[in-house]
Amino acid sequence: LPAALPEAAGPGTAPLPWCPAAAAIQTPASPLLTAEAPAAPERGRGPHRSGLAAAVPVGPSVSVVFPGAVSRESCCRFACELLKHVLYQRHQLPLPYEQLAYFCRRPAQVGDVIKKPPSVDLASKKCQQVLMDLEGMLQHLEVMFSLTLVPRVLILLGGSAVSPKELYELNLEGVCVSSAEKSLKTTSCVRKLFHSLFIADVFSELKALPVMGTVVMLQGHRDCGVEWFRPKLNYKVPTRGRKLTVNLSCDGDISISASAPSSMTSAWEDYIWFQAPVTLKGFHE
Repeated sequence: LPAALPEAAGPGTAPLPWCPAAAAIQTPASPLLTAEAPAAPERGRGPHRSGLAAAVPVGPSVSVVFPGAVSRESCCRFACELLKHVLYQRHQLPLPYEQLAYFCRRPAQVGDVIKKPPSVDLASKKCQQVLMDLEGMLQHLEVMFSLTLVPRVLILLGGSAVSPKELYELNLEGVCVSSAEKSLKTTSCVRKLFHSLFIADVFSELKALPVMGTVVMLQGHRDCGVEWFRPKLNYKVPTRGRKLTVNLSCDGDISISASAPSSMTSAWEDYIWFQAPVTLKGFHE
């Protein structure tokens, strides 16, 4: 089990524009795992004619509540670590990212306790290309999170950005962001996040996937100035395919300034979807 999280910082932290009031945030006794039920079809009409209501993907939802504010750097880490975890768990990488990078870039030496798997060849162009693309993605995610608040991140496996086979959403709308000095430690928050995913056991019963492409999309302010990610003004979150949502929020000793619903709505309208121009292609030789 991960070590206990440090206590939240004192007042003075700044929440996201859409951060809910403290009273609205419920702290569960343990990480929650719930199922998203599809909307009921309209009366007198079959599911095939009930529009989008019948196409809403059914999947689990994991909720994690941090006992204090988090930094932007922590939010970026959540997204990066979840991306690497999904790629490995869904069989797009033969090893966890850190091990893959270690074996691909270090020649085997006499006396190695851990032998390099045959599927990970030092000279493998596929391995080197996957690592280069993924590392580039992680670097650009860091830039994006430094330029703007990011309320939602989508990891789309297979198919296309509008019709993926699987969809993994990281929802940061309930997170309250503060400076690094007044925030919880990133490592402790990452441990809590993955402990919750472990307890929820959301990957164990899934069938192995073939090699496929992975698209990353995220929301940011329309005027954030990012150059690498491409704005997608008319993008809609897919309503088909298997979906897992990871909801993050903050509770505890957090100073939340009162903000009118109208200003929150106005701030929300200024955030649009951006798409990474690179599709991450998995491999397992």
